[in-house]
Amino acid sequence: MNFTILLSVSLCTRLLFAQDDGNTPETEKNIETQSCFPDMCNFLKEFGAMKEKLGAMETTLKESAKQILELKNKERTTVIFSAATGGNGAIGPFSTATTLIYRTVKTNIGNAYSPFTGIFAAPVTGTYYFTFFYHAGGAHPVSLTLTKNDQVVVTTYDHRTSHDGADNGGNAVFLQLQQGDQVYVRLGANTNVWGNNDITTFSGFLVSHV
Repeated sequence: MNFTILLSVSLCTRLLFAQDDGNTPETEKNIETQSCFPDMCNFLKEFGAMKEKLGAMETTLKESAKQILELKNKERTTVIFSAATGGNGAIGPFSTATTLIYRTVKTNIGNAYSPFTGIFAAPVTGTYYFTFFYHAGGAHPVSLTLTKNDQVVVTTYDHRTSHDGADNGGNAVFLQLQQGDQVYVRLGANTNVWGNNDITTFSGFLVSHV
């Protein structure tokens, strides 16, 4: 743009010299030069205003492109999953704590949950929300813990009762996760839940991407 301004000034200067045939008195040359300067000043002012407008437009376009990119990234990082244990019978009791594997996948947008290991691995850093629910018989106690990287986060528990034929429970939590963090549900030692396609579930989703 600076080159254009210089070119315009150069052309106007050449026109002024072209009008001078060498015989024009110096006084008349000064008068002619002074009479052209206001037009040149106006031209430069208009050109400067145009440059300023173009700069503002460029800034606006950059901001719009940035917002579009952020929206695209947000769409790409949608993470939602929900799965049930599957089967049709008791899971447990086992002599040691065991990671529950929820094999019947209802939803797995982002493929962050593995139905082979029962582990959810955070694909991006952000805030996530998790829930887990169970159904179980009353002949054994129930102990489920939502675990992050081998650390217990929240628990749901029910005592063994002789007069209660069935138990239902669950828990939920918001978690701040780093990319690669693992979240899963552990069944406590000597406890059980009822495996089914509908009633013992593990779900979660990305609330906000950092």
